[in-house]
Formats: sequence, structure tokens, C-alpha cells
Amino acid sequence: MSNYKEYDFGMKAVIDRYLHELVKLGGSDLHIKANSPIYARVSGDIIPISMNQLSKEQALNFAKEFTRSRFKELVENKDIDLVYVLNENYRFRLNIFFQIDGVSAVFRVIPTEIRSIDELGLPKSIRKIAELKRGLVLVTGITGSGKSTTMAALIDEINSTRPEHIITIEDPVEFVHKNKRAIINQRSLGQDTPSYARALRAALREDPDIIVVGEMRDLETIEMALHAAETGHLVISTLHTLDAKETINRIISVFPSEEQNRIRIVLASVLEAIVSQRLLKTKSGGRRAALEILFKTERVHDLILEKREHEISQVLEEGEIYGMQSFDQAILQMYKEGLIDEDEALRNASSRGDLALKIKQYEDSLKSRGKKEVVGDSEGVIELKL
Repeated sequence: MSNYKEYDFGMKAVIDRYLHELVKLGGSDLHIKANSPIYARVSGDIIPISMNQLSKEQALNFAKEFTRSRFKELVENKDIDLVYVLNENYRFRLNIFFQIDGVSAVFRVIPTEIRSIDELGLPKSIRKIAELKRGLVLVTGITGSGKSTTMAALIDEINSTRPEHIITIEDPVEFVHKNKRAIINQRSLGQDTPSYARALRAALREDPDIIVVGEMRDLETIEMALHAAETGHLVISTLHTLDAKETINRIISVFPSEEQNRIRIVLASVLEAIVSQRLLKTKSGGRRAALEILFKTERVHDLILEKREHEISQVLEEGEIYGMQSFDQAILQMYKEGLIDEDEALRNASSRGDLALKIKQYEDSLKSRGKKEVVGDSEGVIELKL
């Protein structure tokens, strides 16, 4: 065990060394836990980067040092979100929490550079979202799937092309946007506002064109976001859901049964797009996002109203003309470009059997034409390091 000093505000230098090591490895998360080695997530895998351990008392001192005046809030709520600035090039979203052995913390890298839609290799149809004037847009996926990076690219696209007023409400603020053609006001929960719902209510009196909600995490926030979209604003937010079908069901099911028909009607009216993400390991060792993209059409509107969300997968498969695509279509294209291998493709498929058949058909067609397997050139494409 390392001989760390007693609590004297010296933990910062210790943690900074691990954060520099995380950056050097190209990792996305640093894990600190009392009486445990130091771990990092690199290319999606958790690996130990130091066998040094913080004692239970040292981990508590770490929490005191990094929360400072907000330590009482941590003790009361048992967890807290912060932003930690390592230097001008690296910022981290920091969550500190209590667990059975004491204090733990996770640092998530926040890239200071906001990458464009093209730099991230996102489908060109994503630009249609940046052209929307009103309605609800949702970016969904599990934790660490790249939602924040995609949202930042969308906001930057709007910021670069439209003279609008954008208000973001985040927990905490991750990517920092500077005014370009738009005016951007970014508010952080805890520091600038006590809740998403309160900030949303206030935003409607602050002349916004676009409201970005970091996460629709409760009924009140969802209802306020729907109301903002109904009243002519463009609302962009995230949900921890796997795909478009689950996203629609999740929003409706949050409300009491007697309210669900009303919410279904509102959602069918205001929903403009759902972008769902999965991060896949590439052959080169990085990660790249596969996107399911659903845009509002008359058919999508009717499916929501008629409680036929189970048919949305068919709409996605047939909606290429509208810029839509299913996960399996996106994954198959990544395979064809040589970015991922077959095991990774099938591991992330929505329908493993169907995708396996399509890969076989693709390989057979190459053989029948006497061509070798196409190996994609990912040069110039920046992969997500999340």
C-alpha cells in the first residue's frame, strides 16, 4: 500500500498522476475505490493501472478535498456530480459516492475539443436534426455510449449555422460551447439551478429557440420538455434507453395510466427524431458509434397513436429514403467498410440471426464476383474515445 500523506489537501497531486496515466492510455474512465487498486476503462475494458490503494480514511479525505464546500451535500445525498479541470486540455465529469467499503469515485474524460458530425463519422442524415425548428429530439443509449459527444456535435452544428438562442441544462456541464452564430447559455444543476424542471420552467421565459436538457430523468422533467416542444421550441435531450421503441414506451410508461393516452397524443405530435447509439470496438483498437436513426413520418405518428411501437423496427429498415436506419443496417455497413470484425458485429446486433445471414450473403456476393474482402480505410475518421 502506498504511503499517502494524511489529509492535507495533497491528494490532488496523487489523483492527477492517475488522470495523466488515463489520458496517456487513451482511456475514458478512472475508477477510485477505498481499499482497492486503481482501475481505468480503456477501449471499453476495465484494467488495473496501479496496485496502490487508498485506505478508507484516505478515500474520505480525497472526497473532502475534491468537494470542498459541497462535502455536506455529498454526505446528505450519498453521491455528487462535479466537473474537475486537470488542465486547459482535459476536463472530467466526476461522480463521488459512498459504497459499502467507504468512498468511491469515477472520473469520465470530457474532450475539450468539440468534434463535428463529419469528424465523428456520423451519418449525414444527422444534419437534418440540426435544421429542425421545433419539436423533440432524443439521443439515447446506455451510459458511455457517446450520447454527450453526439449532442455536442449537434449543438455545435446549430451554433455554427443558425442565429438562435440556445439554453442548455446539464448535470454537470460537460462540453463548453462558445458563441458562434448563436448565443449559448449553459446552466449546471446544483451550481446554477436546483433542478431540471425548475430550469425548464425558467427557460420558457428566457426567449429560447433551442433548449438542451441533459437527461429526462423524471416525470416532471419529461412533462416540462414535452410542453416546451409543444409551444414551438426545439428540445434536445437524452434517455438511458436502448432503442427507439423502448424510448417511446419509457416516456409514456412514466406517467400514471390515466394520463398515458394524453401523453401518447402529445408525443406523437412533437417527436421529431430518436437517435440511439451503441459503441463498437474497431479493428484498430478504438471505438465507433453505430446509430439507429428514427425520423418522424406520418406512419411513425400513427404507430405511436395506435400503440403499435413494435412495428417501428420495420419502419427503420424501410426508411432509408427519409435518412432512417436500424442498428443492424448501421452495423452491417461498418462491417462492409472493414471497421469491425464479424464477432463484434454479431455481439452488438439487434437480431443476431438476421445479421449473420446478411453478412453471409454479403461474403457470398463478394466470392461470386471473384473479389477479395473489402477492407475499409478508416484514415481520417476520428473514433470515439469515451
